[in-house]
Amino acid sequence: MHEESELVTGEAVVLDLRVAKLASRALALALDVLVQFALLLGAFIVLSFTVPFGDEALFLTLMLVFVVLIMVGYPVIFETLSRGRSLGKMAVGLRVVRVDGGPIRFRHALVRGLAGFVVDFWALGLFGAVAVIVSLCSSNGRRVGDFLAGTLVIRERVAEGPGYAAIGMPPGLEGWAAQLDLTRLPDDLALASRQFLARFRELRPEASHALGWGLAQQVGNALGTPVPPGVPPWAFLAAVLAERRNRDHARAFQAYAARPGHPPQPHPAQSHPAQAAAPWSPAPGVPAAATQPDPPTPPSGTPVPAENPFTPPS
Repeated sequence: MHEESELVTGEAVVLDLRVAKLASRALALALDVLVQFALLLGAFIVLSFTVPFGDEALFLTLMLVFVVLIMVGYPVIFETLSRGRSLGKMAVGLRVVRVDGGPIRFRHALVRGLAGFVVDFWALGLFGAVAVIVSLCSSNGRRVGDFLAGTLVIRERVAEGPGYAAIGMPPGLEGWAAQLDLTRLPDDLALASRQFLARFRELRPEASHALGWGLAQQVGNALGTPVPPGVPPWAFLAAVLAERRNRDHARAFQAYAARPGHPPQPHPAQSHPAQAAAPWSPAPGVPAAATQPDPPTPPSGTPVPAENPFTPPS
């Protein structure tokens, strides 16, 4: 039986998140501690050979600096670069997210790292006793650092079938997406959109629409184009990401074909049956979905009723 947490976003939308409990978090922490102590051992050995013999004050000072850098910097750096995963969490399948379900940033990782070193585990944490007690008292298994940073550790759900590469172009949006200037799309916003598309079917409809609409607004502002009328948020994000991926693949193919000994050849996508033109073409600058009576069917296969349930909130 999976334990799920009901969290409420700022828009009063309930999210269903599969929270990580004490056992899985303890295993991830144990793996991280092994890595940290291995780094500390390496720092000790290096300092033993580099610090002048007999200068204990310098040795202790440098060792203290390495302890702080490794015990605090290790989780902060990994969770920032990997959007919420340290090496231990990667191995166990956990991720740190904001309480609204979004990816964390540097400030969240820094607060968690400092609180973990000072309060939860080491300086004042009695070797993890504080973190265990607080986690057991929390319905979501959150420690002090999570409360201070506004974060939550969840168990990642693996999407059925292929991963992000399975994001396809919604029918009718090919021509509209081809005109976008995708160089203005930040990588972190594209990653957040991919994560949403990978799990939006697992969220409640209200949560899926609220998060998707918020991401679509951010992407639209970054690209300088609004969400086309009648296009659901998931379709807008899927069209942008699919076009971005197709352009990356095309550039990679052209770079490969330009190498000596590899004469230029037609891109495989140009002759693929799935890339056939739509049976109708929208007017220039007008999204195809706007001229259709019904919006595209979501990837889940559930038919969409005639009235559009994805109308942006007023």
